[in-house]
Amino acid sequence: MDTERANKAITDNKLPEIMKSALERLAPESAYFGAKDGVRTAFLVFDLKELSDIPVICEPFFQEMGAKVNIIPVMSQEDLQAGLSKRGG
Repeated sequence: MDTERANKAITDNKLPEIMKSALERLAPESAYFGAKDGVRTAFLVFDLKELSDIPVICEPFFQEMGAKVNIIPVMSQEDLQAGLSKRGG
C-alpha cells in the first residue's frame, strides 16, 4: 500500500472499512498483514474463479490505497494431480 495514502486511511479511520470490504468480497482462505520492502502489505489467499474478476478485486486497492497488486496463481494438491494427469505419456 502506498504509505501516504495508507497513513491517511488510518488517520481517517477508513483502513478498517476498506480491508473489511475486501475480505468480505474475496472470502480468503487466509489473510496475513505485515511489511514487505518497507511498505504495508497484505497477503490474501483466495479462490480466483474467473480471470474477469481481476478488475473487481484489484481496483479498490488501486483507487483507495494506491496499492501495487500481484496475483500469483497457485494450485492445491488436487489441482496439481489433475493437471499432471492431463499431460499424457
